[in-house]
Amino acid sequence: MPIKVLPPEVTSKIAAGEVIERPASVVKELIENSLDAGASEIAVEVQNGGIGFMRIIDNGCGLSATEAELAIRRHATSKINGLEDLEHIHTLGFRGEALPSIAAVAEMEILTRDGESSAATYLRLDNGRIIIREKKSRPQGTTITVRHLFRNLPARLKFLKSPSTEAGHIINVVSQYALSFPEVRFLLTVDGRITLRTQGDGELRTVASEIYGLETGRKLLEFEGTEGFIFLQGLATPPGVERATRSYLSFFVNRRYVRNSLLAKAIEAAYQGLIMKDRYPLVILNISLPPEEIDVNVHPAKLEVKFRNNQLIFNAVTRTLRNALDKAPITSIKMSDNTDIYGSLMQTFSGSSSLPPLRILGQLSASYILAEGEDGLYLIDQHAAHERVLYDKIIAQQGDKNPDIQGLLDPFTIEVSPLQEETLQRASKLMEALGFKLEQFGSRTYLVRSVPAVLSGANLNEALYDLLDQLAEEKDTVRYGQTAARSIACHGAIRAGQTLSHEEMQGLIKQLEQTPQSRTCPHGRPTVIHLSAQRLKKEFGRIL
Repeated sequence: MPIKVLPPEVTSKIAAGEVIERPASVVKELIENSLDAGASEIAVEVQNGGIGFMRIIDNGCGLSATEAELAIRRHATSKINGLEDLEHIHTLGFRGEALPSIAAVAEMEILTRDGESSAATYLRLDNGRIIIREKKSRPQGTTITVRHLFRNLPARLKFLKSPSTEAGHIINVVSQYALSFPEVRFLLTVDGRITLRTQGDGELRTVASEIYGLETGRKLLEFEGTEGFIFLQGLATPPGVERATRSYLSFFVNRRYVRNSLLAKAIEAAYQGLIMKDRYPLVILNISLPPEEIDVNVHPAKLEVKFRNNQLIFNAVTRTLRNALDKAPITSIKMSDNTDIYGSLMQTFSGSSSLPPLRILGQLSASYILAEGEDGLYLIDQHAAHERVLYDKIIAQQGDKNPDIQGLLDPFTIEVSPLQEETLQRASKLMEALGFKLEQFGSRTYLVRSVPAVLSGANLNEALYDLLDQLAEEKDTVRYGQTAARSIACHGAIRAGQTLSHEEMQGLIKQLEQTPQSRTCPHGRPTVIHLSAQRLKKEFGRIL
């Protein structure tokens, strides 16, 4: 096959594919342009997950008519002049690819006016070409409207997720830049509903409270430190305030939102020994360092950076954050005094037994049940075992569409993040089927009137937040029910460290005996360890 030069319409779409992966990529690029233009107010409107419609409005410096037409040409930028500038990037954008890349894969309209023009310039583009030029009225700033993303690239379009999932990615992008630029007022509207509004007062804690809720915002610890040329500052949750996923780690390098495994490992190292395994903190980390110490040109969408000295960065992050955590007040844990917490233990399920009949011997470390069976000693992890029993019960109730519901005599309110609210809207039918009854009670605040009965005695706030976070992480809607059942069962189950009576242990074992998949918990961890009589004899030297 002979070598040939590809036509411009093909190369433009290839380049666009490197920059524009999904609707959130468009929002990210345009927000960065608005911030580079000095905007103090940015409004984002999206419909149908951004696939059908996106609009970004700012009050930045705007463009003249000549600059507006130059801006839609590839590699046209005001942010670098030569090769040496690539080592001293001070802006979020610099490649000059955002607008032409978007125009190559969608219909786009630009309405912009700088401080010296008497009227705004309006351009309408289709397939990367200007089809309308007009003068219109607009205050200084820029409005960019994008419609029908990937309409001319059906192969790319079919790889997008559902509108609600794509909206979730957009919510995350806007939330991250609101955290990085607390002095800028952000307004995000999704399908006509205000999802996020920030004050722009310059206080990081204010933005964190607007995104994650007032209660979480008040708990966050401030940290700050300088090591050589590295300056770090931000907010982090103290030990005892944890999340179910890593999605609450926000990294900003010279105010650029990035994904970086090195920083994630540094955070884990700082919290080592302070939080439980498979639990994660909420951390907002801002790193400032000389531009020549990082390479921001390693990813087409500028989502990753490379540090010149990884070890220095790792040590600085770990030490600064650990110092703040070591000074954090000790979190007290309030134990439930609800004597009916084990009521569900006395219920039974139908099904074939997969454990032999067991005789309870006692409890070890208030975490493990010791029992004698027909062939030796059995050690049962009480949390894992109860988790398996509750999981199977919840799955069975989903199939029967008849959940056990605990109505709350004293309803409580929860504040949710924009992404959690989007998940709540998307999974509303599942939440209701599980036994949750929530009513809108203000902006991103819900009144909880009932919960699944298996959560009796659990920390309901934590259970709800973890459930929403795990549903947000679950991309396969077919597995929503299983993901929800695992989360609820984990929070409703007996905890390690809880002393059980003989009757309570007997009730749990009886249910576990009648559970088909009794050998593992829903997360795959073992519920039972068996020491055979033969092995015991061998260990004690009774047989050779």
